[in-house]
Order: sequence, then structure tokens, then C-alpha cells
Amino acid sequence: MRPILLNGHTRSLTKIKYNREGDLLFSVSKDHTPTVWYSHNGERLGTYEGHNGTCWDIDVNGSTTRVLTGSGDNTCRLWEALTGKELHVFETRSAVRSVAFAFGDEEAIFVTDATMGNKSTIHFIKIAENPQEQQGPYKTIIVNDGESKFSIARWGYLNKTIVAGHDDGTISIYDAETGKLLRKAKDHTSTIQDLQFSTDLSYFITASKDTNSFIYDYDTLKILKRYPTERPVNSAAISPLKEHIILGGGQDAMSVTTTSVTAGKFEVRFFHKIFQEEIGRVKGHFGPINTLAFHPSGKSFASGGEDGYIRIHHLDPDYFTFKYDEEE
Repeated sequence: MRPILLNGHTRSLTKIKYNREGDLLFSVSKDHTPTVWYSHNGERLGTYEGHNGTCWDIDVNGSTTRVLTGSGDNTCRLWEALTGKELHVFETRSAVRSVAFAFGDEEAIFVTDATMGNKSTIHFIKIAENPQEQQGPYKTIIVNDGESKFSIARWGYLNKTIVAGHDDGTISIYDAETGKLLRKAKDHTSTIQDLQFSTDLSYFITASKDTNSFIYDYDTLKILKRYPTERPVNSAAISPLKEHIILGGGQDAMSVTTTSVTAGKFEVRFFHKIFQEEIGRVKGHFGPINTLAFHPSGKSFASGGEDGYIRIHHLDPDYFTFKYDEEE
């Protein structure tokens, strides 16, 4: 399986995201420049110029007409997807850590950090058809006193809820209409780094610095499956095609310098979703893997690392004929 190496970012990757059709791959990193690529060959289509701080998250709407980015420069920016034109800048009082379009493309959310006396907040915006009529946030969910700040937020089933991960490992589900906390669970002991839904939105997978990845039932927040590892997990993704999940992570740079060269273990790890056993690893990155995404077809996946590279892996024919034997 020969990966396609995408070398366009000068600093470590923070998030990668396929559009709904899977023909484009969007990426952000600590180098301030969101980028879009053709996923089949890795050719760079263009960049989105305007941020002057680390870009933490990116999302593209279902029709691939709008892109949303969140940055450490205290802005969330809305772009025209295929031209790179900046349509609107949402000014904030702290870094924007997470962004997400609602299903149907009419709304979006972004999450601001807790700094300089500002509480961590989820901001709701309506996406205007005419960029000149774009308004700022019309509603917020502010983290309660004594609760840990938000690290990530995503829309739930039918846009009725917001599923949020916290810095202390808590998962919270809020009513998107009223902002009321519906349920929460605290099974992780450290930051929720990533949260990705299954295709039917009935469950989702988490990645945490506490070295674990869990699959949660959306309705009950009960853990359905556990994938313990021996290193921080930065990203986790669910295959839309096979009963597989992938995990990526590794020790941070500070830890690696005080241990052996191989201690980082920077592989993408495949697990059987049902039996929770590791079935393979894909090497390649020279630092921790920060972000993972399956192609919507399930026939390829992409990884973004601390080394500044994106690697697109088109899976071999053997992968699709592989049969898992529970007794092995």
C-alpha cells in the first residue's frame, strides 16, 4: 500500500476532513493556511488566505460550497469552498477550537476557548445565502461553573442535539434548541481530542489523551466498545465500509526526546470494531498522528501528523477480501 504524500503545510497538522463526495480533502495546521487537495492524486487545489494564527479545525458543508475554519487568532472564518474567497470573519475573544456545519448546511457552530476570563462557549450561527447578509452568533451554550472547558463539539442526529467533548474527558449532550444539558458521561480521564460519528449517527467514537478510545451509544452515552492503547490517542475514525476503526496518536515531542527513537510508535492502528482486537498497523509518519479521516467510500483513508505531512492510503485489494477469524 503505497501512500500519496501531501507536502504543503510547513507545520504540524491539526485536522483533515473529506467533503461528502470524497473527491476533496481539506486540511488545517499550525501554519495559518487552510488547504484543499484532490483526494485521488494528492494535487493541491488551493489555499484559504487570511488567518494569522494556528488553525485548529475545519469543516466543509454538504454541498461543498462553504468552508468554516477556527483559529488561535480569535476568529472563525467562512469561505467560498472552490474559490478560496473569504466571505465572513466572526471575531471572538479567545481561540476557536472546533467548528462544525449542521446537516442541511443552514447552520453551524464554533467553540471558543476559556482564556482571559472568558468561559468556554459553543456559538450558533445561521449561514446566510448572501454573504453580505451574514450575521454573528444568535445563540450560545456556555460551560457551567466548575465544569471543564469544551475541546470539541459536533451536531447530533437531525440537528436536535450538540455532542461536546471536554478537557477533563467528559462527554455532554445538549438540546440544540434550548441549550439544556440532556445527559453526560465521564469515562475518559483526560482531554477528548477527537469525536467522529458513525454513518447512521447512532454511535460515535472518541479519542483521548488518556490512551483510550471508546465507542458510545448516542442515545444513552453507554460505552459499547473499548480500545485501550499504551499511548495518547489523538484521533479515531470509523470505517463506513468494514467493521473496522482506526486510531492514531503517539507520545508528544517532549516525551519522545527523553526516550528511545522508536518509543513514539507513530502508526495508524486498525482494530476490529466488534471484537476490539488490533488487526494491523500502517507506518509512515515521523511524529505523532494528530488527525485521521476515512474516505466516504471506505476504500481509502488519510492521516495528518506532527511532521507536517498528510498521507493518503488507498487500501489494497487484500484489505477488502480479508476475513477476520474470531478464534485466531
